[in-house]
Amino acid sequence: MKLYVYDHCPYCVRARMVFGLKDLPVELIMVANDDEATPVSLVGKKVVPILVKEDDTAMPESLDIVRYVDTHYGNPIIEESIRSEIEEWVSKLSKVYNHLLLPRFVKLDLAEFEKQSAIDYFVKKKTESIGDFAQNLAETDKYLAAVQSLINELSDLIKSEKALNGELSLEDIIVFPMLRNLTCVKGIQFPPKVLDYVNKMVELSKIDLYFAKAI
Repeated sequence: MKLYVYDHCPYCVRARMVFGLKDLPVELIMVANDDEATPVSLVGKKVVPILVKEDDTAMPESLDIVRYVDTHYGNPIIEESIRSEIEEWVSKLSKVYNHLLLPRFVKLDLAEFEKQSAIDYFVKKKTESIGDFAQNLAETDKYLAAVQSLINELSDLIKSEKALNGELSLEDIIVFPMLRNLTCVKGIQFPPKVLDYVNKMVELSKIDLYFAKAI
């Protein structure tokens, strides 16, 4: 199987996680951020992740990919449940964390931003949603305070370092990619329970972090 992804994309991390969690081989293909032709040729629109299955058919949508792989390769290991408290936490974080993340992604030397044209494409598109990148970086302290508060709150929702709710579920598939991406932000303090969870998920899912590149 082949999985077309961006390194920074949380939805792509979701899809990558299921392969790591189930110890399944997959060929990762990093797509340039301004490459519209490849995804359009596969699924008719510019999206990632895209899974090309063993029968050469292509499937988009991260959670569809997770469910497909989980149910078709070995016994399912990921519960469908999501606590309302986690849904609320995800909603709150989603409203603010891109102000920290998007301006940093283009500075992390990631494969999808290897070309300047890919960086320019990303900056132009994402400026429409968060405003000027330089201004967002200048306001890091404001956004960092909001995100730090939410990271601290998460500690009380973690039941086990191996899974937020005690057993692997969609909570982990949704929350871990968000936490993983936040490791690119210098100054965020991960409380012990959150850091233990992140490190355990790295071990289980085989997804790398950005601490060494943090800005």
